[in-house]
Amino acid sequence: MSGLLARRSSYVAGRWAEAGEPFAVEDPAAESVVCELASATADDVEEAVSAARVSVDSGVWADLPASARADTVRALLDHLALLREPLIASIVAEAGQPAWFAGMLQVDAGLDLGRRTVDLYMAMPHEETNPVPVDELVRGRVALSVRRHEPVGVVSAITPYNAAFIMAMQKVVPALMAGNSVVLRPSPLTPLSSLALGMAAEAVDLPPGVLNIVVEGGSSGAQVMTTDRRVDMVSFTGSTAVGRQILAQAAPTVKHVALELGGKSAQIYLPDALHRVAQGAAAVVAATAGQACVAATRMLVPHESKDDVLAAVSAAYGALTVGPPTAPDTVLGPVISAAQRDRCERFVALAEEHGGKVVTGGGRPAHLDRGYYVEPTVLDVPDNTNPAAQEEIFGPVLTVIGYRDLDDAVRIANDSPYGLSGQVYGADVAAATAVARRLRTGAVNVNTSVFSAYAPSGGYKQSGLGRERGPDGIRAFQEVKHMSIGELPR
Repeated sequence: MSGLLARRSSYVAGRWAEAGEPFAVEDPAAESVVCELASATADDVEEAVSAARVSVDSGVWADLPASARADTVRALLDHLALLREPLIASIVAEAGQPAWFAGMLQVDAGLDLGRRTVDLYMAMPHEETNPVPVDELVRGRVALSVRRHEPVGVVSAITPYNAAFIMAMQKVVPALMAGNSVVLRPSPLTPLSSLALGMAAEAVDLPPGVLNIVVEGGSSGAQVMTTDRRVDMVSFTGSTAVGRQILAQAAPTVKHVALELGGKSAQIYLPDALHRVAQGAAAVVAATAGQACVAATRMLVPHESKDDVLAAVSAAYGALTVGPPTAPDTVLGPVISAAQRDRCERFVALAEEHGGKVVTGGGRPAHLDRGYYVEPTVLDVPDNTNPAAQEEIFGPVLTVIGYRDLDDAVRIANDSPYGLSGQVYGADVAAATAVARRLRTGAVNVNTSVFSAYAPSGGYKQSGLGRERGPDGIRAFQEVKHMSIGELPR
């Protein structure tokens, strides 16, 4: 396939790996091979971790002034901007996402996120002097109390298939700005776009070992990255099941672990906001085919309005253009694989077995004979115990649930093992905000949403540990050291 990023192997210790068994990257829209990459060997992974450790211990990156790191990271982002067109083509091909989404909401938004993260880091204090009580000074015990924010060290960054490029920006940029060295391992399903970071690191002469990109067809490299004693931190975005495994793997060496995991978010509509349901339903499935951990796949509406809501969201889904991601009018492309399509179909069947009804969709689009497509699907479920309301499906499947009153709506929304995101809509902003405050979730959007370098993201409960983006996301890649400094007694 033409127009893609040119590199086809891992970037390790400042060079491109040469060996490795080939593995295929599949186009989910055509069920064809996009290209073959050389899978990282055990020696490649060992070299990546070793080079990262050496670069940390030598101080070649961390000891630079923050302004020098900022200049280098900005240059890296500028080079990525030069790769915009092949980056978009690569994302479309490997992830099956529409070209407009790949351009605006992965590449452009990712680069903007990166640049603003650099600015945020530079605006934050990283060494602070605290006032010392006078009595302490009189006794001569402490003359100066200093709190420093220092690099964690070697960071393993493991990114998901659904947003490979922007998730790499969300992890790599703050980690580098904090002075860490990074081993980035993208999903084997969408590894191509992440190789752009290796190309940019090479172009700006980033010191060897400071940024390594490991691509592999399996998971053996990822396991080394979560267990090796030379790794200080693991930052992972993906499923809750894999997150549990990573916690167990990181435990023997007590690594820092940041996890952004699954979600089953609710969008709650107050009675005065029901005109908004069609737009909210479309947002769940557009562009990513519902493959987003923050997707609000549970729609909660007043019981007495449920039939009207089902009609409105079904009409909205019927109007969505499902098709190849290269077509300019496509809103909804395929899911990532045959296995993911099967999962969507299985949960639709489970929903029906437990009393739910398919209002629209539920199958494969009749006009598309190739590709892993799933019709945008609306399920009318009797209550929140339905499997389709409890489990993260990761596809274009929306459940609609009725509530008795706002207390009931809050109860339903919080009745989940997850707590990643949520939405509340209401013409009475104060009332909607009052509902939002009661939700046990890491983020809540009230009548709007924001994705920003300054706004944190992360989950309650089984949706993760820690935060990404914002000041908290930068601090996640730092250790805190306190120093008490005084003069020797005479």
